[in-house]
Amino acid sequence: MRALFRAIALAALPILSLAQLPSPRLLDQRASLTPAQIMAELGPQLSAKSVMFDDSDHRWDNATERWQAALCPTFSLVVEPATEADVPVIIKYANSNGIPFLAVNQGHGSTRTLSQLKNGISISMAQLNAIEIAKDGTSAFFGGGVYDGQVIDVLWEKGYVTGTGSCACVGVMGPGLGGGHGRYQGFYGLIIDLLIDLNVVLADGSTVTVSATSHPDLWWAMRGAGHNFGIVTSFHAHIHKRTVDEWSITEFVFTQDKLESVFAALNDQQKNGGQPKELMNYGVFTWAEEFSTTEPIFELFIHYVGTHAQAAPYLKPFEVLDPLYTNQSSMPYPDVLDATGTGMNSPMCQEGHTNMQFPFGLLKHNITATRQIYDYYANITKTQPLFKQAIVVFEAYSLPGVQAVDPASTAFPHRDDHILCDVLVTYDPNPSLDEQAIAIGKQITKFWADGQPGREKHTYVNYAFGDEPLEQMYGHEPWRLRRLRAAKAKYDPHNAFGFYNPIV
Repeated sequence: MRALFRAIALAALPILSLAQLPSPRLLDQRASLTPAQIMAELGPQLSAKSVMFDDSDHRWDNATERWQAALCPTFSLVVEPATEADVPVIIKYANSNGIPFLAVNQGHGSTRTLSQLKNGISISMAQLNAIEIAKDGTSAFFGGGVYDGQVIDVLWEKGYVTGTGSCACVGVMGPGLGGGHGRYQGFYGLIIDLLIDLNVVLADGSTVTVSATSHPDLWWAMRGAGHNFGIVTSFHAHIHKRTVDEWSITEFVFTQDKLESVFAALNDQQKNGGQPKELMNYGVFTWAEEFSTTEPIFELFIHYVGTHAQAAPYLKPFEVLDPLYTNQSSMPYPDVLDATGTGMNSPMCQEGHTNMQFPFGLLKHNITATRQIYDYYANITKTQPLFKQAIVVFEAYSLPGVQAVDPASTAFPHRDDHILCDVLVTYDPNPSLDEQAIAIGKQITKFWADGQPGREKHTYVNYAFGDEPLEQMYGHEPWRLRRLRAAKAKYDPHNAFGFYNPIV
């Protein structure tokens, strides 16, 4: 994989440089290109196992359906490269004909800025999914199309773990370009903290290997704002021998009258971000009719990387609060995803719904604000039952591995956040509900913001709705955006990668 890419990088000269874009007259002449014409022209330039199809093909719906069914990009063609060498060919062709393009892995991107892409080429990463463990067992090589569940399963079977996101159905590199929170971050940091190098196709179709010693300005930028700079066709990352065979997972369900006590216990347990690396929690306000038909409940999962006996001291503060339901189980790490509602078959992984998403970073739970959020959520979902699929999410991953990395060393700006919160307003597609859904998300994030006065607002770029100020996503320190924009001017001056929370 690496040798092939480096050969491409050395041998392939771009057909089109961004400094020599096609003339407006030529683009006008090519504007009426049909998908059939594109396939006829581009197809012979691609490797034999590459795939191309338009909306007349039976594969179209499956390839273009997205997790966020509203505010979507639109495509005229899906191109599935079979090799890394195909990707620069696709980009050069798209550039020479004025066709926008977007790399698509599992289709979970939800930011509204993606809807600015109209009638483009979807570059499906599905075939670029190889995983190869290095001979010394300390790292592995991954295709740019690998996804979380795949990586977790393959490595665990071989006795290893690495950083991924928490949902089985989400690609690794999409979230990774924005930082990459996950269950092993307390041990090893974010996804970006495990990277060794990236093989990247730039906006003009040229290819580069990006690392601490090769294009270091791009290396910094792509680890936190990478969606703005290129397509990662493969990457090299550290892996680690797994330290345990099983995790302890305890599920609690609480009724709303316990809310203040539960969140006070969570604040105590999280120790202002200082909880042990083995300990994390994930909770949601949600409707669950098996527990209550009259009000939402709070479902809380306590994860511990170890045995039930080791987890016991961290469970006791919640056990004494008389939960409505408790379930404790021990399982290998790959099974944790299904057990906690983030597996391949979970509602979190089902496509075709509208999912309006609004994140917010906290230092600790403001219990008054949390009560306001619960009451508002309960009232709005009772008033409009079509919103009962909505959830309010509280993710408190362990932090030692994240905080061990110098915040200035990557473009990811939010290493000081202790809790990643998220409003996910989910409903069956219905444009008449969209504005109300957006208002719900904004009101709940306002409760969080008002609950920590004097602190700047932080938005995790991978969960962003897409209209937040850039400083919230990419950092309030002025030097961060200046440095990102300098890299943008150098590597993508015409903003070809401008559809995912663009920095310009």
